Amino acid sequence: MAKNSKIAIIGGGPGGLMLGLLLQQRGYQFTIFEKSDGHNHESQGGSLDIHGDTGQVPLKEAGLIDEFNKLARFEGEDTKIVDSTGKVHYEDDADGQGDRPEIDRGALCDLIRSHIDPTSIKYDYQFDRMEQLKNGDCEVSFSNGYSEKFNYVIGSDGAFSKVRTYLSDTDIVYTGISMIEINIENISEEHPELLKYNKNGKMMALAQDKGLLAQLNGDDSIKVYVSYRMTESELDAYKLLSHNGLQARLLSDFEQWDEQLLNYIHNMSDRVLFRRIYRLPIGFKWSTNQSITLIGDAAHLMSPFAGEGVNMALYDAYLFVKSLDQYENQPEIIENYERAMYEISSNSAYDSQSNLELMFSEQAAKKLGDMFSPLQ
Repeated sequence: MAKNSKIAIIGGGPGGLMLGLLLQQRGYQFTIFEKSDGHNHESQGGSLDIHGDTGQVPLKEAGLIDEFNKLARFEGEDTKIVDSTGKVHYEDDADGQGDRPEIDRGALCDLIRSHIDPTSIKYDYQFDRMEQLKNGDCEVSFSNGYSEKFNYVIGSDGAFSKVRTYLSDTDIVYTGISMIEINIENISEEHPELLKYNKNGKMMALAQDKGLLAQLNGDDSIKVYVSYRMTESELDAYKLLSHNGLQARLLSDFEQWDEQLLNYIHNMSDRVLFRRIYRLPIGFKWSTNQSITLIGDAAHLMSPFAGEGVNMALYDAYLFVKSLDQYENQPEIIENYERAMYEISSNSAYDSQSNLELMFSEQAAKKLGDMFSPLQ
């Protein structure tokens, strides 16, 4: 692929930003198109554990690992697994030597984009449609009326990817799990006992097809994913409730649970999000197109229960540029990238689905605790 080829990256999340930076360092022309205004990274998800064998690899490749290590919370690997009675089935205090430190999503995005030429990122550009021309190039149009021709288009536009529809008619499927994301803020000053209980990392309480999955974030808050196995439509009833009504409903749903666990709900702020968890079929593939491919959730959406989503998006960017380094012919670049991406992402997707089934099964806390114990 010639250095003067025009590359469009649709989506400016961690994967799209990392791909842009790695392309920039190699002298390629690219533009990242992001539908948001670029000022809300801090509200787009919570804390992420960045894995040494995947997510950290492109950070090293880009020369960002030292800056990342200064921002990352190695103590964030603290882990506690309990059941609904509060019985602890696994507990581990991080010693600062682990290979999966935590970082807030916003901080990670800001780190990567701080090294990208700002003229290469366009915010408030929502992908609308695309036409592949006879010569293989693509004309990309956005909802603001702007359009431009590119030699190559990379879809990094997430779970509900529009770019994916130009490669396959395969759609995402509901996993059977929905989440209500609640937040407890100013945790160190206003809720020190809850902070002590949660520790510096994640607390997972599991039982009866439900879960409270809590994670300390870098902004002195704890984000809790109140999780249920439920039909896809059941979440709608929760969305209709007022804040007080929602809090009362959550307390009712978990009324038999240990009081220390209910403290997460008692202290929830009015910052709430509702999430249905979707996935693509494990092993999803598409016919190679010489001018279009996908990275991240657009390519291999999986549930969050192995912590692989962002790691795979970052690693996809690494795999793409490594293929670019190795091959000159555009179809070969794409075929080699997709082959490598399919292999590793299908393994991660399988692990994610296996963990989902375990975490929402009978005696889930004990099973998950037993799985973690050999790691000690």
